[in-house]
Amino acid sequence: MNSNLINADFEQRVVIPPAGEGDWLASPSPGVWRHCLDRTGGEVARATSIVRYAPGAGFTAHTHGGGEEFIVLDGVFSDEHGDYPAGTYVRNPPGSRHAPFSKDGCTIFVKVWQFSPGDERQLRIDTRTTPWRQGLVPGLSVMPLHEFDGINSALVRWAPHTRFNPHTHPGGEEIFVLDGVFRDEQGEYPAGTWLRNPRWSKHTPFTGAEGALIYVKVGHLGATLLQPELD
Repeated sequence: MNSNLINADFEQRVVIPPAGEGDWLASPSPGVWRHCLDRTGGEVARATSIVRYAPGAGFTAHTHGGGEEFIVLDGVFSDEHGDYPAGTYVRNPPGSRHAPFSKDGCTIFVKVWQFSPGDERQLRIDTRTTPWRQGLVPGLSVMPLHEFDGINSALVRWAPHTRFNPHTHPGGEEIFVLDGVFRDEQGEYPAGTWLRNPRWSKHTPFTGAEGALIYVKVGHLGATLLQPELD
């Protein structure tokens, strides 16, 4: 298998269950491990990953030529600009530079080289304190995180036994389940599951007794994004 191409066909539906101990691959930096969800390219790549930092681990200073977007899942992620506890959502735009580390260890869900041309906004959102908005159906709450050129990222909180309407995603949909169990007619997805539904996919999502909290991104599959020079 070409390790530079992982789930690189964006016309295919992908479901990856929560990472087991055998799913983590060592990064070039000691103490930093990655669970690759999709990847197109070598060390510089369009990629979606879960990254785990051991206590005291970090990377040397580097530039994100195509930007990065991440959510801190547990622990505290840090760089020279500050500390980012669990629940923090961050966007560092193309050309941004930092030297990330974690004093006590952390895990993040991260996407790199997935910015639209012209999207240069830097964001840091504490999702633990940001207000929720009422969703389109009872039991659904939404926290918008970012929108640019038809691409939207948000957190969506599902109360137990909530059902959404059947709908289509013209620009595709990507989901990372943060808590609870998310469901649709094709299966059920516990916390830690990653899903990518291609353009024009349809489903009718719902939750059971556990409810769910998900990160969701729509409109980006097939969109024109910045591209790294693939190695």
